[in-house]
Amino acid sequence: MSGLVLAEMSASDLALVIITGCSIVAVVAVLFALQRILIAVRWVTRTLDELNAQALPLIDDMASALEEANYELERVDRLVGSAESISATVDATSKLAYRALSAPVIKTVALRSGASKAARRMRKE
Repeated sequence: MSGLVLAEMSASDLALVIITGCSIVAVVAVLFALQRILIAVRWVTRTLDELNAQALPLIDDMASALEEANYELERVDRLVGSAESISATVDATSKLAYRALSAPVIKTVALRSGASKAARRMRKE
């Protein structure tokens, strides 16, 4: 006989070998998946760091622009308030001038009209 020795395996031994082999394959697959996940997490972390580096100055710029816009808005509000006040003053002044001057102007126009009619009648006679 040759030097080959065959060992006999029971069904439970064969099942144990198959389970061990499948477990090793599963562990290798999980390690490979974890490596890929780790690469993805590092990439996401680097991207987030870059985004923070770019976004924070922009947020600061937006805050200062908003503050400046609020200041300008308050200024425009004061200007509109002043314009409304001036408009009300001009309106009141024009009404006062109308009331003060309308009666004398109407009387002067009426007097002139009456005088011119009287002068025409006197010329005709």
